[in-house]
Amino acid sequence: MRTVVAGIKQERHRPADLVGRQALFVVNVEPKEIHGERSDAMLFDIGFEDGLRPALAAPEWPMPDGAKAG
Repeated sequence: MRTVVAGIKQERHRPADLVGRQALFVVNVEPKEIHGERSDAMLFDIGFEDGLRPALAAPEWPMPDGAKAG
């Protein structure tokens, strides 16, 4: 299991709604300390860099946890 720290609280009305949802993560990054916690991966979302409200990059249908993008 990996711990992921993501600064999404201000972009979501109810961040807790994301618990249990599948999304795309970048996992081949060095662990980094964020807000005093170790983060082992990075959440991939779409739109933030364009000034849009970010949306999760998520699979179209349920996939096995750990399935690779490519």
